[in-house]
Amino acid sequence: MYSPIRIAAFSLAFACLPTLVSATVLRVCADPNNLPYSNEQRQGFENKIAELIAKDLGVDLTYFWFPQREAFFRKTLNAGVCDVVMGVPYSFDEAEATRPYYRSTYVFISRSDRHLNITSFDDPRLRTLKIGVHILGEQNDSLPPVHALINRGIVNNLVGFSIFGNLDESNPASDLIKAVGDGKVDVAIAWGPLAGYFSRHSAIPLNITPVAEDRQNPKLPFRFDIGIGVRPGNFALRERLDQEILRRRSEITQILSAYGVPQITLPVETAQSTED
Repeated sequence: MYSPIRIAAFSLAFACLPTLVSATVLRVCADPNNLPYSNEQRQGFENKIAELIAKDLGVDLTYFWFPQREAFFRKTLNAGVCDVVMGVPYSFDEAEATRPYYRSTYVFISRSDRHLNITSFDDPRLRTLKIGVHILGEQNDSLPPVHALINRGIVNNLVGFSIFGNLDESNPASDLIKAVGDGKVDVAIAWGPLAGYFSRHSAIPLNITPVAEDRQNPKLPFRFDIGIGVRPGNFALRERLDQEILRRRSEITQILSAYGVPQITLPVETAQSTED
């Protein structure tokens, strides 16, 4: 039950809403073809979380659709055509991130009937198995799993899959996970939300196991905190969204679970806007 002080605080927050977002609209920049995050049919988990937040704010939800490739933030959020991007790493140069609403990890993916259960880059089988990895354009070594493998001299048995694909291809990031089920690769390494979602939709049962820390390079990150991005300096909107993330932590976690997102527990925080 809300106290009178808490009710007064809510009234003040909503009275100030026009300084945080439009009085009637929350504008989101998103990729129209990027499940499990977003698509033009609003079927992704970022779409669902945006709907939850817009409903709380009492505003309509609109989208500016743009492929999430090079210069995405410069041409969208930082060009002023929207208020938020629903998923950005907590430490990110091109946007001001809210507190994290989930933490996930890279994972190994393999067919269940292979019983590989690989969890470490030091597993000797990785020197002979065909390994699928995501690549970013020509920057083949830019993602953490590729760094870890190349540092161990595991190169010739890598198979690269573009995380962006072609503009006319549906959900191109899923190609890597499909390749495991089809037997084109023995094992793949992918970011958890992609792996969890597309593994659930695979006709062939797949196993996913979290990547262990790289003992050879402890500073190489495989776990990331993800928040909502606003334009740098828009502290008022960031603070309002921080409150929403705390207030709706349980519902957000349920949405992520429904999409198969592997979640690592975030620190316990007191949601000041929920109880008194």
